[in-house]
Amino acid sequence: MSQTRGRYDFCIGLVLAMSSSIFIGGSFILKKKGLLRLARKGSMRAGQGGHAYLKEWLWWAGLLSMGAGEVANFAAYAFAPATLVTPLGALSVLVSAILSSFFLNEKLNLHGKIGCLLSILGSTVMVIHAPQEEEVETLDEMSHKLGDPGFVVFATLVVIVSLILICVVGPRHGQTNILVYITICSVIGALSVSCVKGLGITIKELFAGKPVLKHPLSWILLLSLTVCVSTQINYLNRALDIFNTSIVTPIYYVIFTTSVLTCSAILFKEWQHMAADDIIGTFSGFLTIIVGIFLLHAFKDVNFTLANLPLSLRKDDRAANGTLLSTFDSFNDDEESSACLGEMQSTESLSARRNGSLSAF
Repeated sequence: MSQTRGRYDFCIGLVLAMSSSIFIGGSFILKKKGLLRLARKGSMRAGQGGHAYLKEWLWWAGLLSMGAGEVANFAAYAFAPATLVTPLGALSVLVSAILSSFFLNEKLNLHGKIGCLLSILGSTVMVIHAPQEEEVETLDEMSHKLGDPGFVVFATLVVIVSLILICVVGPRHGQTNILVYITICSVIGALSVSCVKGLGITIKELFAGKPVLKHPLSWILLLSLTVCVSTQINYLNRALDIFNTSIVTPIYYVIFTTSVLTCSAILFKEWQHMAADDIIGTFSGFLTIIVGIFLLHAFKDVNFTLANLPLSLRKDDRAANGTLLSTFDSFNDDEESSACLGEMQSTESLSARRNGSLSAF
């Protein structure tokens, strides 16, 4: 009975995670459409620090879609382990890339499509070999884990790096480097996932009739989640306003997933009981995702599709044949030139002999 119940919960968590990716992937498109409408109206852009998007209904629709996705994601963490839910965020990459090609006219070339496919395959491998997290049932246990020296050092580094990016690097390079704003969203997102896990435990204990509202950790987690999500929304808007959506989404996924897996490994000690094949499989899956993201990012300006492949091969064949023909023609021309030159030299020598004979005569 417990095994059947566990499989049922796993399926619920899987469906919630997939629906979350669909909502979040669609939210990027709605937000981008809203920001483009504001740009056409001449409003101050979000990438320049403007907040006119708060008056745009399409942006709010995107925010609601993202909210629905985050709620589904929040619920998925209650039914399935984080090591399953987080990698499935790659589906939002595929959803966003497909929708952006239809609604934003952002062309995705052959390299980008292969990159999306590799991201999905890598995520699947990560899900198969993902580590299992330690069970945390109460807020006291969560408080003990949050106070672990390793996690305290990690959280401190995240806050310091985020402040440096926001205050120093962002004003100088945020408009030209795509990694600045996305890194801010991603590393802070690792802390927001930890807050979500803690709040999920709080809700479970609340339904169980325990006085969790009197526990200070509940309010600390809620306040921390509000600050983290607000910061993520702000800088994600800036990245979407400046850069191509089909590029922002996958890069955000890679850095965000890396941050979450690192945070979970430190907080829940997931890697201590993993077999060697699972460790290799997890890293192989993640490297596959990185290769897919590289294809998306490095060749985004190359206008190359599957229809161009036979044409390019024919051009190569023509070029090779043309080289052989030109070599053959030049060889024939050289022979003809040599023959003509020989005839001219023979004629000249004959004339010279004749003239010489006449002169001697």
